[in-house]
Amino acid sequence: MMIKKLAAAVIAASTLFSLQAFADDTSTQTQSPWLIRLRAIDVVPDASSSTITGLGGHVNKVSNDAVPELDISYFLTKNIATELILGTTKHDIKATGTALGQVDLGSVRLLPPTLTLQYHFLPNSTFDPYVGAGVNYTYFYGVNKGPVASSINYSNSFGPALQAGADIAINKNWLINFDVKKLFIQTNATVNVGSASYTTTAKLNPVVYGMGVGYRFS
Repeated sequence: MMIKKLAAAVIAASTLFSLQAFADDTSTQTQSPWLIRLRAIDVVPDASSSTITGLGGHVNKVSNDAVPELDISYFLTKNIATELILGTTKHDIKATGTALGQVDLGSVRLLPPTLTLQYHFLPNSTFDPYVGAGVNYTYFYGVNKGPVASSINYSNSFGPALQAGADIAINKNWLINFDVKKLFIQTNATVNVGSASYTTTAKLNPVVYGMGVGYRFS
């Protein structure tokens, strides 16, 4: 709850600042406000859950996944940008410490479009670090129920996102990017085994490490 309040406060403060900065800075902006990046990312969940009702144990083993990520940024001013981050991942899931020991819960795919508001510290320099905060909406799909369950249902998730990174300019248009994000993802999972149902609230909360290239339109 504290992290959600902090993220909301950062977004609100940044929005107010951007509105003022936009009025002061629009006339000096010479580059196109559009920037696209393509990153290779490693998604590393920090998984935990409540006790699985009726079975015991926790859902706490969720695999990493390395995938491409596309993001689209729009600069409101030289310093303030919004970024839409797009990518999808697949994770193997296991429960441990249950009455049945370790249970293979198959896999699930995540689609977590994320929107952040960033502050770029040195927009006119070769090395431009930035920080950001925003929100993600995570859609769970492509469920593979594994060898034990007859079906598994996951609720979709809405939560905050934090971000830090840096752009390193190669020339006027091209850049190299390094980026790290923390996404807060929580789902209510129902595992059905025959006529019995077992429920838990699981937190995935992955750290997303990325690097790639970007193109700033002229």
